Amino acid sequence: MKKTMRKIIISVIIVVKNGERYLSKAIESVINQTYPPDEILVVNGDSTDSTAQIAKSYKNVRYLHQQGKGLANARNTGIHNARGELIAFLDHDDYWTLDKLEVQINHFINSPDIQYSYANVKLFLEPGCELRSGFRQQQFEEEQVGRTPGTLVVRKSLFDQIGKFNPSFAIGCDVDWFTRTKDYNIKAVFLPQVLLYKRVHDYNLSKNVKTNKEELLKVIKQSLERQRQLTRVQ
Repeated sequence: MKKTMRKIIISVIIVVKNGERYLSKAIESVINQTYPPDEILVVNGDSTDSTAQIAKSYKNVRYLHQQGKGLANARNTGIHNARGELIAFLDHDDYWTLDKLEVQINHFINSPDIQYSYANVKLFLEPGCELRSGFRQQQFEEEQVGRTPGTLVVRKSLFDQIGKFNPSFAIGCDVDWFTRTKDYNIKAVFLPQVLLYKRVHDYNLSKNVKTNKEELLKVIKQSLERQRQLTRVQ
């Protein structure tokens, strides 16, 4: 008798604020996956445009209003409400390759001990936007390692183990979370293929270079202290 593979339940969290221009593209890149997710949660952060109407127009989308302010709280609202064993994330202005979930889910099925996986990302410049400070043209021509939530598929239980996204970071909550996984030696797999297309435009949070640098320094300092504490415990 052929063995039936257990289906892994997966939730996709899309966070958005004033994203009417790009949201449909993001949602449809999830809906059209070769491995369809079990639920799609769109978490809206006080949008003043037609974001809510767009999200609610998709019958297979659960629409949520985020609790608290900022990117970290938006993602944490989604995590709290997600029903899946695995969680994937997407920002409203980015989109996935159509086999993104299938590629990553297969690794979880074949390697049940991994806690998360991530992959490469391809940056692209929104038409009409200028290449801003902090980016080089070469970055748009080559694949980049995507240690970013848009490439992430993660066991929901890992957030109980090492914590969710830290709301004290306006921009660096992503870097902080991935740094924690490194400090705690969380088992992960990197897939060297593009699974995310990330849009660079005039309204990316990362445009605030000063805040970004300050928060990166804070992440580094907290990581060093965490490593010292872990060493003492050992």
